[in-house]
Amino acid sequence: MLREFNYPQPDHAYLFLNTYAISIYRNYQNTRVHILQTLFLPFKKMVNWITVSQGVKDSEYGKIVFSNVMVTRKRNHFIRTWRTLDVKMALGILSVHLLALFAPFTFTWGAFWAAFTSYLFFGIFGITLSYHRNLAHHSLKLPKWLEYTFAYFGVLALQRDPIYWVSMHRYHHQYVDSEKDPHSPIFGFWFSHMGWLFDSGYILEKYQERKNVEDLKNQAFYRFIHRTYLLHPFALISLIYIFGGFTYLVWVMGVATTWGYHVTFLVNSACHIWGSQAWNTSDLSKNNWWVALITFGEGWHNNHHAFEYSARHGLEWWQIDFCWYMIKFLEGIGLATNVKLPTEDHKHKRSFASLNKIK
Repeated sequence: MLREFNYPQPDHAYLFLNTYAISIYRNYQNTRVHILQTLFLPFKKMVNWITVSQGVKDSEYGKIVFSNVMVTRKRNHFIRTWRTLDVKMALGILSVHLLALFAPFTFTWGAFWAAFTSYLFFGIFGITLSYHRNLAHHSLKLPKWLEYTFAYFGVLALQRDPIYWVSMHRYHHQYVDSEKDPHSPIFGFWFSHMGWLFDSGYILEKYQERKNVEDLKNQAFYRFIHRTYLLHPFALISLIYIFGGFTYLVWVMGVATTWGYHVTFLVNSACHIWGSQAWNTSDLSKNNWWVALITFGEGWHNNHHAFEYSARHGLEWWQIDFCWYMIKFLEGIGLATNVKLPTEDHKHKRSFASLNKIK
């Protein structure tokens, strides 16, 4: 004889399911932070390895390894409110990195040299010469057709449009290594290297409206690029895939772009942590020879912060500065004018010897 099972009446069933659902929701609310912390545990371990928090004061968070740079401000990199822009940025940069992982399986010499060439053009002409030394600091003057060409190379490096890039860099110099610096290591290595890119709330909090790039906003070309920025990388991706297939896409958009990202980001992070200071700049900027080698001369960062307007960053004969060599070439053929260099008087004022003499 089968045992009869009494199912709950509809009213009781509704109450039972409703109570159960509420219980699940409350448990989720109470544990979602734990879940997110578990998901991001590998990233937290990486950040904790770079930042050591032993034997520091209450107002300090820790010291970055192999340096005297102290992290004095806490910034929750992962467990925080992520804006739509943050998610898009993270997914975009993650996609480029994932694409680069296919490099060992798609290697050809043609793809390798295409990636190397794109890195040279987009890096030295686009980011270093155009975005940084020309647009951000007006270290030299180029004919408009050449200025716009080099700036467009910078757009294809996938490091945002000129208006945004230049604005952030000018704020960096204005508020260097303070709470208002867009990417100072006082918030930690990870934040200065990449974390700030995915934290638009931090940027909006510091700079409600960017008014330090009116010189670019007044030019129709830069306004157009700012409004249509995403179309240009997608156009490049399409062309590479059409003419080179997946192999060239991996090497040009994956390998070269990933490499370009990190060598640029190392100037923001490593060059404010590791290296030496030749000049009294009252900030954390450092001259870092190995960063200089892979960034066409940008690693002579203490030199740069001492003389922001200088088109030459490697001020000593032995300080390799490929971007400066290119500027000298352009000046030699009449395409670069008003090339600025630090005066001997300014060098003397910035020297530590001058500081000691004053004391």
